[in-house]
Amino acid sequence: MSATDRDPAADPAARRRHPRLFRAVTRRRRPKLRRTDITVTDEAAVKRAVRAASLGNAMEWFDFGIYAYLAVTLGHVFFPSGNDTVQLLSSFATFAVAFLIRPLGGMVFGPMGDRLGRKKVLALTMILMAVGTFAIGLIPSYASIGFWAPVLLVFFRMVQGFSTGGEYGGASTFIAEYAPDRRRGYFGSFLEFGTLAGYVGAAGLVTALTAWLGSDTMEAWGWRVPFLVAGPLGLVGLYLRMRLDETPAFQKLESDASTASEAADAAEATTKGDLAKIFRQQWPALILCVALVGAYNITDYMLLSYMPTYLSDELGYSETHGLLILLVVMVLLMAIITQVGRLNDRFGRKPVLLAGMLGFLFLSLPAFLLIGQGGIPAVSLGMLMLGLSLVCMLGTMSAALPALFPTDVRYGSLSVGYNLSTSLFGGTTPLVITALIGATGNNLMPAYYAMGAALVGVIAVACMKETARQPLQGSPPSVETPEEATELVLAQTPGPRF
Repeated sequence: MSATDRDPAADPAARRRHPRLFRAVTRRRRPKLRRTDITVTDEAAVKRAVRAASLGNAMEWFDFGIYAYLAVTLGHVFFPSGNDTVQLLSSFATFAVAFLIRPLGGMVFGPMGDRLGRKKVLALTMILMAVGTFAIGLIPSYASIGFWAPVLLVFFRMVQGFSTGGEYGGASTFIAEYAPDRRRGYFGSFLEFGTLAGYVGAAGLVTALTAWLGSDTMEAWGWRVPFLVAGPLGLVGLYLRMRLDETPAFQKLESDASTASEAADAAEATTKGDLAKIFRQQWPALILCVALVGAYNITDYMLLSYMPTYLSDELGYSETHGLLILLVVMVLLMAIITQVGRLNDRFGRKPVLLAGMLGFLFLSLPAFLLIGQGGIPAVSLGMLMLGLSLVCMLGTMSAALPALFPTDVRYGSLSVGYNLSTSLFGGTTPLVITALIGATGNNLMPAYYAMGAALVGVIAVACMKETARQPLQGSPPSVETPEEATELVLAQTPGPRF
């Protein structure tokens, strides 16, 4: 059956014969916006939402980053062995465990956030992350309780991973649904500002403790301090998130349940049914999400999580040296990330994402050759080249990814796609790179791995639609002023014809 057989509206001749009929059909299918349909954002509420989501995200990634920066120390504490590489691989395997459980967290928390609301689920993920991180700081060492030490470490890493499965999808959805359409990139960039702030806080604390206490004291008890800090930080994040209202887009979605039966059906929906709907209806967008996130996360975790270990274990730098250089690079990225958000609002998500992907494709090898030469200037320049490529993705993804999915399944779809990709590619990055270097003896393997990821990313960006300055799928337009709303309504009315 042809397209015109299925849809008479696709037949140009029919349109010419019955213009009034087709205009009526078009109006019925796509009714004109009314002024009441358009969301006029409250700037103070938007800033509160962005602040709470970003600070909560910073605390989540502070908790998660601590483990990455203490990987070598934790390998000695929990995985005794005469072989340093085996210890490091064991530690990174435990790092990867949290990522392997993340899709399960996304499949539970994501649909829950679409049914119960973004705010409640984000508060729950904050509690779980704080509990998991605080508990790691209390685990006795292998020397004290033997086999049960790494078992407990793996268990609480899984709690962390389960929590994080609901974090990014929820936080990015929360900000995207609060922000006005024309500034979604700018406000979304604050989410990754929070990610960098969390990493900076973790790296700064670990660096300061290592410099102050020394390696022996860090292995004895100093490693526990950053984990124990997570308890009070989690309470602060929980307080901030509980003070917020639900997003305007979700409130609109709830109010559009026009009959009691629709409301009852929504309340009785199961997670299994929600997931089936997501995979059945959203699979093209899910595939695109997995590809984009895979390219982004491999490069992200390579630079922000693995690089200090690479500098210390493969190139012989002290742990403090590598962390300090990375710390400076991340602070520089924090200084410019919101400007990247403004750029993708102005020029589009695709050009800025493409710049980041091409940066990794063409600059990874020169950057690692510079890093391999040694010396603070060369290492710093190499890491800065990678960092500037990464910030193009960091400042854009949090606005681009939520726009792939409609409002009624946005939290669930994004959580599933993001966490599947992160589990497969992001969390395994340190483990895979360490294994590749061990198998080949080639210290440039991280560059080749990043280049392969970037190539996939370039293809994914080419396949995505431009969404800058446009309403989110399934949501009405969101504007900053009543005047802008009036302009949108008037723009639908054609001028007089003479």
